[in-house]
Amino acid sequence: MSGGTPVLDRLLDRAVQRSKGHEVATKLRQERPGASPAELVAVLESRYVRNAGLLGGGVGAVATVPAVGTGTAAVLTTAQVAASMTSAATFVMAVATLHGVRVDDLERRRTLLMGALLGEDGAEAVSGQMGLGTFYWAKAALTKLPINTIRTLNRRLRRRLLRAGAVKGGSVVLGRLAPFGVGAVIGYFGTRAVAKNVVEGVEKAFGPAPATFADAQTFADART
Repeated sequence: MSGGTPVLDRLLDRAVQRSKGHEVATKLRQERPGASPAELVAVLESRYVRNAGLLGGGVGAVATVPAVGTGTAAVLTTAQVAASMTSAATFVMAVATLHGVRVDDLERRRTLLMGALLGEDGAEAVSGQMGLGTFYWAKAALTKLPINTIRTLNRRLRRRLLRAGAVKGGSVVLGRLAPFGVGAVIGYFGTRAVAKNVVEGVEKAFGPAPATFADAQTFADART
């Protein structure tokens, strides 16, 4: 077992347990009762990418403050990884809700989160393991596959995520701690790039948003 696996497992578990995607999607529908699923997904995407950039830029800026520096920034970066993972999980589960897919099982939540974090590579991993298409795999994987198959898939996704984190995440973390204000810039744009990759992963997982909500009448009745 890789030394990074227990850490990653803790981050994933905390993220999927703390994510409030269903609540976020429900609140958004209440705030914008006339909006279509596609319009609400667009709002979620915009908010998620913007907030990810602000979080990354804020941590990078700490490294430039006298008497604080990279040591504190490194600690904050660790906290930011956890916060970013939870933010990604909330975004992913909120989009799932808007697509009419409720993901309550933690193991299946891990599948969806890891697949989204990996973007196209996640879609390819699902296809290679399950024989599903590389596009729009989430509904089939999350609603039809038995739990033992899901666990096997999660082990494969976890290995890929560890490799991807070593290659992609390391440069973003180091750049966030750079001096003279450069860290804030790299932190902002670097974490935005990671968030955009998650958005792409979700698009590949679910495909276009449905034209209407499957529970539109039930939702409307609940609000009256």
